[in-house]
Amino acid sequence: MHELLAEAVADSAGSTAVSDTAGSWTYEQLDTHAQAFSAWLADQGLRRGDRLVVQVPTTRELVAMFFGAAMRGVVFVPLNPGMKNFHLGPVLENAEPALVLVTAAAAENVETLTGAVVRDQDSVWTEIEKYTEAGARTEHAAVEPDDVAVLVYTSGSTAAPKAVICPHAQITFASAAIEDVIGYRPGDVVFCRFPISWDYGLYKVLLSVLGRSEIVLADGASDLVLLRRIRESGATIVPIVPSLAAMIVRLAEREDDPAPKVRLFTNTGAALPQATIDALRAKFPGCRVVRQYGQTECKRITVMPPAQERERPDAVGLPLPGTEVLILDEDGRELPPGEIGEIVAVGPHVMPGYWRNPEQTARAFRTDPVTGARRLHTGDYGRLDEDGYLYFDGRRDDMFKRKGVRMSTVEIESAATDIDGVRAAAVLPPEGERDLVLFVETERGRAEVLRELNARLEAQKVPSTCYVVDAIPLTQNGKNDKKKLVELLEGTSK
Repeated sequence: MHELLAEAVADSAGSTAVSDTAGSWTYEQLDTHAQAFSAWLADQGLRRGDRLVVQVPTTRELVAMFFGAAMRGVVFVPLNPGMKNFHLGPVLENAEPALVLVTAAAAENVETLTGAVVRDQDSVWTEIEKYTEAGARTEHAAVEPDDVAVLVYTSGSTAAPKAVICPHAQITFASAAIEDVIGYRPGDVVFCRFPISWDYGLYKVLLSVLGRSEIVLADGASDLVLLRRIRESGATIVPIVPSLAAMIVRLAEREDDPAPKVRLFTNTGAALPQATIDALRAKFPGCRVVRQYGQTECKRITVMPPAQERERPDAVGLPLPGTEVLILDEDGRELPPGEIGEIVAVGPHVMPGYWRNPEQTARAFRTDPVTGARRLHTGDYGRLDEDGYLYFDGRRDDMFKRKGVRMSTVEIESAATDIDGVRAAAVLPPEGERDLVLFVETERGRAEVLRELNARLEAQKVPSTCYVVDAIPLTQNGKNDKKKLVELLEGTSK
């Protein structure tokens, strides 16, 4: 994986590689700091396969640590700085790190959760700067393609997060395949609001390196200055999730010329409402809004080629080059185009499984009975058309029957956000005595919303109850937080 950086240095050493609020580094400077960090890790006794947990803000220094760990063959384990002890304790126990790097404020607390060495980032980076000034370098470890490069901890239906094992081979293949479709290029400025602890942010670093582009790390940027930061950075590519897209639209509506340089918005996490897509196109003339679908377990599954972004508006794209998408029924039989079944990904990007979690690995990562290839069973449902484009219909948990009709929360949320004035929507499916429930962000009344839904959906798909809320709670990945929605049911006014 670190060879991607070496190749960028070889032909673009003086180009800007990474920026944050404190400044910028060229590719050569990024490599110099990564080399210094690798040498420092060697002096700390970390070896190939050891785990390095980092729970710090996303800055230039963290990017250098990412590549420096790879040079040493050390497994990089980035954690969200907001992760609390309830999850952090089990994660540290599961990862068994050789070293943990945290902020100075968090060091004392983290020391109570692990027997590993805990160091604060500030003091460590003071040491790294001395290594940098001395031109410190170390021999790269003999890293094999199947060696684990990163553990990405993801939240799921279980209480404790689980770690997706991400080897060098899968990461580099997925990065190159995405780059082949989307086409980052020299001169591009990638404005990234997402932390490296989320694979969406992590891969933006790799895609920027592949494109010889500049990545602007803006995880800590205030919402109020977000659009100004996009404009001042000269951003040409802005990765988004629906909540971020809605925020950008609201800010852009207050200005005549928000950021004319943006050429690509790339979306993931959940489907963008068509109204949001239309607003982005109106406020950023000439931009393309690229739909994508994927999971950390293989990074990306489909991408809608930018040149086709106005075609098949309900599709989430074509499989990545060199990969395949299958739609299987409950018995594992492949379904023909147009029929809904489980989305299954096949290809070199499919990860080996979950770190030290054989039960969940066996559930999601299965072997093709004919070819022996590893396949990712996503737990998501969708369909392919005759031309191989994928249409996403929802997760297994999103699919349900009501009044004899099979439906998904996704289609109801999509219909709700099609209503003028509805900024966001979330649906809870029926459970026990609770009927279908809709939450919306809007200034319109609940009766109006339900009336508009009746004009868009079959009667069985119209929720019995609608709640108007100030803000729909989201997970760190920008998806509707259904656990918090259930909590909102008590004490929320209709």
